[in-house]
Amino acid sequence: MLPIAGIVLLFACVFGSYIVGGGKIGILIEAAPLEAVTILGAAIAAYLISNGGDTLKRTLKEVPKIFSGPKWKPGDYKDLLCLLFLITKMMKTKGLIAIEPHIENPKDSSMFKRYPKILGDHFSVEFLCDNLRMMSMSLDDPHQLAEVMETQLEKHHHESLKVSHAIQTMADGIPALGIVAAVLGVIKTMARINEPPEVLGMLIGGALVGTFLGVFLAYGLVGPISSRLKEIADEEFQFYLMIKETVIAHLHGNAAQISVEIARGSIPSQHQPNFAQVEEALNNIPPEAA
Repeated sequence: MLPIAGIVLLFACVFGSYIVGGGKIGILIEAAPLEAVTILGAAIAAYLISNGGDTLKRTLKEVPKIFSGPKWKPGDYKDLLCLLFLITKMMKTKGLIAIEPHIENPKDSSMFKRYPKILGDHFSVEFLCDNLRMMSMSLDDPHQLAEVMETQLEKHHHESLKVSHAIQTMADGIPALGIVAAVLGVIKTMARINEPPEVLGMLIGGALVGTFLGVFLAYGLVGPISSRLKEIADEEFQFYLMIKETVIAHLHGNAAQISVEIARGSIPSQHQPNFAQVEEALNNIPPEAA
């Protein structure tokens, strides 16, 4: 709701103040469509030229998050803590061999199937299971495994920021494309220099709409979209960081509940459950889940 409210407020303040100040909205209505086609068309074309197919696919997937928000909701963080608790508890009490059927076939695992949203996230499952496999292959040095997991997380986070960076690059170029549209308008005006002043005034005003739209779109819409996507990517990164924190805490010899409590510290503050809420969630896990 906040992005929609922000967009409404943006247009209301900018165009409302223009009208209240005595501006003639007719000039904007007449010139804006063609100027917008020039600016946005060129911006989209530049986006296609400068980005690969993977980034374009990610763009279609990521942009709707501006309105829907991050993928992970408050309940998902508690679900992940519960899943990590089950896994680390089993490793602590039964050893790594007991966990192998679950990490080799997570889709058939009774533990993973309790949390379908996590199971449906490819990176979460692969990140957790692959590193547990390495533990089963005697990679039990917490410092070495921490470095391996950090590398994987940095790679994933870098890839998740591609769309934000690409859109920010587009935002940086849109004001210049607004000048291009304005120059084209000036050229059109100069070709009709013999027209009376009232006609020339309309043509010059229309040309300046290009400059206005370029700056308005860049700093009012496209730039904030990029910033919001970066914020979402940073927040979603914390979800995966919880997996690393739990696994490393387990390797340091901590009990399962201590390991997930350490991971709780990685949850974004606005979604972070308190100690009692986590304890209640863990206590509500049915015995047969393990």
